[in-house]
Amino acid sequence: MDTATRTELEAAAFRRLVEHLRERTDVQNIDLMNLAGFCRNCLSKWYRAAAEEKGIPLADPDAREIIYGMPYKEWQAKYQQEATAAQKAQFAAANPGHG
Repeated sequence: MDTATRTELEAAAFRRLVEHLRERTDVQNIDLMNLAGFCRNCLSKWYRAAAEEKGIPLADPDAREIIYGMPYKEWQAKYQQEATAAQKAQFAAANPGHG
């Protein structure tokens, strides 16, 4: 497979992942972190870092809006739930020093 085709396929898969996460607003970021070790915010940081590697300045709020499909504060107000004590404990155990 040539590099251009691989890049196109990777980009398509990334777009589908972002679309899926936008549709699954019931899945909280802490659930993603606890199960997969990354969340929507991680994706937005990786997106911003990739843009910066290409010399494209991108602020964190703008990168988050690309991933969430809306301003982050709006997503939080609509969909974010308070993490349970069990979720927080699982996160703390798996990510010492993070948070």
